[in-house]
Amino acid sequence: MELLTASSATFSPLPSNFPSFTFKATISKSWKSHPGIVEARLQGFLLRTRTTISKRLGICCNSVGPFKEEFLFQHFCQLNKGFSSQCGLISIRYRSSLLKVRSCSDRIRQCVSVLFVQLVFTAMLVTSTTIALSETPSLALSEENRLFLEAWRTIDRAYVDKTFNGQSWFRYRENALRNEPMNTREETYLAIRKMLATLDDPFTRFLEPEKFNSLRSGTQGALTGVGLSIGYPTASDGSSAGLVVISSMPGGPANRAGILSGDVILAIDDTSTESMGIYDAAERLQGPEGSPVELTVRSGAEIRHLALTREKVSLNPVKSRLCVVPGPGKSSPRIGYIKLTSFNQNASGAVREAIDTLRSNSVNAFVLDLRDNSGGLFPEGIEIAKIWLDKGVIVYICDSRGVRDIYDTDGTDALAASEPLAVLVNKGTASASEILAGALKDNKRAVLFGEPTYGKGKIQSVFQLSDGSGLAVTVARYETPAHTDIDKVGVIPDHPLPKTFPKDEDGFCGCLQDSASTCNMNGGQLFAR
Repeated sequence: MELLTASSATFSPLPSNFPSFTFKATISKSWKSHPGIVEARLQGFLLRTRTTISKRLGICCNSVGPFKEEFLFQHFCQLNKGFSSQCGLISIRYRSSLLKVRSCSDRIRQCVSVLFVQLVFTAMLVTSTTIALSETPSLALSEENRLFLEAWRTIDRAYVDKTFNGQSWFRYRENALRNEPMNTREETYLAIRKMLATLDDPFTRFLEPEKFNSLRSGTQGALTGVGLSIGYPTASDGSSAGLVVISSMPGGPANRAGILSGDVILAIDDTSTESMGIYDAAERLQGPEGSPVELTVRSGAEIRHLALTREKVSLNPVKSRLCVVPGPGKSSPRIGYIKLTSFNQNASGAVREAIDTLRSNSVNAFVLDLRDNSGGLFPEGIEIAKIWLDKGVIVYICDSRGVRDIYDTDGTDALAASEPLAVLVNKGTASASEILAGALKDNKRAVLFGEPTYGKGKIQSVFQLSDGSGLAVTVARYETPAHTDIDKVGVIPDHPLPKTFPKDEDGFCGCLQDSASTCNMNGGQLFAR
């Protein structure tokens, strides 16, 4: 048994002269022959014990006169000399003694209770002080520290992988604030980039203010550059060096120079792209209107050095044309061809407008060309899927725990849900284009022709920071309506296209109309499952 002393918060044992062994030895031998003496000894034992405890606890029970030790020894002797004559007196006195022992015990409990409350209060006070002290450094954070923490919180809240590539995200924050220099804005930007690099995710990146504005203007319909969309090489590309051209914008500087989907960019302005990220490369390709940029490009076995001039490229995302295919009698197929080149904020409206125009020319089938469309705004992809679908799931949004959200349609926004539809895809079809192609295929709304798509099964959101810079963050992965994860695999088409099949609207119509052409496909082939 241990007691909590008033002088400290540690536990200490009872005194070494605690007489428990004396009591045990005496009681068994003397109880039957001398019950009164045993009772007296018992009371003396209890009183001496209480007195010792009281002294240890700082409680002054000695102030009660009859409980002085001298009194106990004096009356103990009187009991030995004349037990018979004093029996009544002993009985009365020791009943009173028992009551007073209980009273002293109650006082001890009260004092211990007060001590316990004081200790609890002290502990709470120390804890509060510790918390206050631990929060004090946040009051001393610099403006640069606060910008870093804003970026850290954005990743903490939005990033898809809650293991953060197998690291303690909170510990990284503390270590960075303690060890990374953040005295200037450039040092803070460098600290943010180092933080993002630990995620090992090329699609999650930091955007300085001018680059953030450039990205935003690109999704709004205008961009200054050479008209290329690039990506990382895949196994089907046969090479791990350089960056692969996903699409070359029709009419843009790169397209006029003969750069095509599948070509590999080896260098930009004499800087090798072997270890260059796609967003670093995209930033190098963009620049002031009229400024030059030099590219080293491999097309098949040929390596070319090209000098291009940056232009402001108008991103009109849709081109369309009516193709009338010769047929017997009045049954000639009238096919509405729609080429969708990007998913900027004008895309869904432009597709609706093209459908209305073609419908006014009595089309009875549609072809949607998504080849070399590298994606864009996720919401625009969803809206365009609703145009073609009567009902059904469009895409499943997933995180590390599984399906997080479902995008579907009930047909309210459908505009062309009944006519036969063929969709053309290739390895330049990526991101939002793959969401659209997968939704139309899995809902059996369209027949897909071409080659497997690029295979970018992740979704990024763009967040603006307080100083005008921004973060592009991978917030989710997605699955098609058939629960297919297309990341690094792509959407698999139903049928291949002839290798010579053209990518422009005039060439498309020519292939359908010329039965002797090597790229010819009649209407029946185009829409047959």
